[in-house]
Amino acid sequence: MQKKQFILLIVFCIGFVTISVAQHRRVKIKNGIGLIGGLTQYDIATDNFITQSGTGFIGGLIATVDLPHKWYTVSYGFQFSQNSLEITGRPSLLTVTQEPIDYDIKMAQVSFLLHVKIFSDNLTLDVGPQLQYNSGLELKDDSQKNFVIQGYDNLFADDLSNISNFNANGVVGASAGIGNFKLRAAYSYGFTNIFGKLNDQDFNLSNADRFEGNQSMLSFSLMITF
Repeated sequence: MQKKQFILLIVFCIGFVTISVAQHRRVKIKNGIGLIGGLTQYDIATDNFITQSGTGFIGGLIATVDLPHKWYTVSYGFQFSQNSLEITGRPSLLTVTQEPIDYDIKMAQVSFLLHVKIFSDNLTLDVGPQLQYNSGLELKDDSQKNFVIQGYDNLFADDLSNISNFNANGVVGASAGIGNFKLRAAYSYGFTNIFGKLNDQDFNLSNADRFEGNQSMLSFSLMITF
């Protein structure tokens, strides 16, 4: 089911970008297609768990719509990233020593960004919304699946795999470069509760606290436009 949803998201993105870059009859519009790739740092802000941010990579396609007579440019982007995250746990209930539990998370993101021209097209401030479909939290080491999450007595590492798959983010950043090459730094913050789906499951916990978490991702990437 998740694979079908992922495929539908990709088809939607391709169609959306194709329609968006069509020329207007009355206004001269400069369109472009770009490739983007870089590195990320990912974390989830939460009071439920002790987390440590991890690194990853990002890559994707961007369709730009430049309006020379305007103070801004817009772009539509589809990108894929794979990130890592650590959540503190311990090997068993009888163990006092804490150890990091390593997770991977994959995500596909669709963005609509407004690029405010600070110094022509060479330096812009980027801001806009982003929709995301992501995998669950995937354990890097299956031997850790029975680790106990720190702060709980009956919550295990494998229990955190089934998180919310659809999320909405806000993006802010900056792009700088000359010609077809630009460097882009972007920060995205999750407005939705990525741990919300955990609240629908019965873990037989002694407390009734809700799981809440907002993801954040910092990316540094190179963009090449054609």
